[in-house]
Amino acid sequence: MSSFKDPEEMSPAERWTIAFTVMFGAFMAVMDTSVVNVSMSHMMGSFGANLSSITWVATSYSIAEIIMVTMAGWWSSLIGRKNLYLASFILFTAGSILCGTATTFTEIITYRVIQGIGGGALIPISQAILRETFPPKQQGMAMAIYGMGVVLAPALGPICGGLLTDSWGWPWIFYINIPVCVIGIVLTFKFVHDPPYLRRGIKSVDWQGIILLTVFLTGMQVVLERGQEERWFESDFITIASIATGVSLLIMIFWELRCKEPVINLRVLKDKNLTLGSVMGLIFGISLFGTTFVLPQFTQELLGYPAFESGLALAPRAVTLLIVMPVSGWLYQRIGARALVMTGIVIILFSYYDLMQLSIQADISNLVIPLVIMGIGMPFMFIPLSTVSLCTVEKSNITDASSIYTLARRIGGNLGYAFVAVILDRKIQTHTAYLTENISEYRQFFHDYLARTNDLIHQLGADALTASKLSIGILQNTVIRQAKMLAYNDISFIFGCMFLLLIPLIFLMPSKAQIAEMNRK
Repeated sequence: MSSFKDPEEMSPAERWTIAFTVMFGAFMAVMDTSVVNVSMSHMMGSFGANLSSITWVATSYSIAEIIMVTMAGWWSSLIGRKNLYLASFILFTAGSILCGTATTFTEIITYRVIQGIGGGALIPISQAILRETFPPKQQGMAMAIYGMGVVLAPALGPICGGLLTDSWGWPWIFYINIPVCVIGIVLTFKFVHDPPYLRRGIKSVDWQGIILLTVFLTGMQVVLERGQEERWFESDFITIASIATGVSLLIMIFWELRCKEPVINLRVLKDKNLTLGSVMGLIFGISLFGTTFVLPQFTQELLGYPAFESGLALAPRAVTLLIVMPVSGWLYQRIGARALVMTGIVIILFSYYDLMQLSIQADISNLVIPLVIMGIGMPFMFIPLSTVSLCTVEKSNITDASSIYTLARRIGGNLGYAFVAVILDRKIQTHTAYLTENISEYRQFFHDYLARTNDLIHQLGADALTASKLSIGILQNTVIRQAKMLAYNDISFIFGCMFLLLIPLIFLMPSKAQIAEMNRK
């Protein structure tokens, strides 16, 4: 018999216990998406793999996780939401233990798939449980707790990964999950219960939908993560994978809308607020994960920082997110979604403007201010979007809707990674060509630069021929560094433009008065 309580009947202690319980799961599942990024070089040595192969450590987890994110509503109906959450937590913990003990490349990929299957359902179910645990007037604060898990985790992932890898070795990025997961499992078993209105039971398994969903999400993930390395459509593999992805998506949409018990309930997208929130969440995911990917690259390639210090580059944003999340939840209840999202977009635009001004003389101190500004703006967007997206969805469909909203944000994250890789590569080529065109033996500054560099190298004891060769090499290196810096600036400009495109959508969001009316119903 369920001992689920209506939110109005719960004591504050009961609500906050459940909130922190489910935040454990969401936080660990999301963080393990990015925690391995700074440990790749260490894993390459352990498994004897090259850079192309070792990235499958991240890709395999992402594929398994995103499939389970999408299927969370279906599994919840099949075995019960609490049972699914507990099973996912246990599987994620087992996968973490196995990953830390892996001794071959095949083992680490297999164990990351297991970990991803366990982690995927934790994210949307956490949001659904929080939505049902807090009364309408406290929904903003509920999503602030959720945001502390899913937004803070990608920022902390590289920091924790760098620290653990440098201190104790890469297996500890997995072992560190174990005590947190054990606490989460115990608290979930004791305090989390299924509400009576959840759909239960599946009369028939939608095998066609499962196969189509798996092909679509696997293909999409492979194309986005491997496309740049394979030179996109110059590769037959990427071309075939893209066609398979597109065809499976179209057939899946047609099939799932006609199926009585679909594996992914696309019908919930008839809710305007869910569709709007998912679109805006996709753009938010591109920015959040794209920035998480590009900033450590910038600090390692241009500033020459090691793994831990490059991860620390994201610390100002992470700390600010942690502080501002509850403030944003409080503001949501008072000024409404529209004003809060508009404020967030304006603040984020300021942060990208500052990032556009960076030069190769920059250091960590020059990143602090724009990242703090970004850390203020992101919660002002995330909390209203997460709250409004589910505010008009039927209670029985909450888990399905949360899965689709989470999927949109995750697809945005995957697009962010791929987008940054493509733009960085193309822009470096463009800027290198432009800068090279302006370096000519017919320009006086070219001769002045080589003469000064030759003199400095000659003073260090090099002969004339060596000094001349080194001077040309230094000039080429300077051109490449400048081209990379300009490419990073372009990425900040493009991300800023993406947020400008969201401004018209703000006026489609429900007003404060409309939200208050929904809460009274």
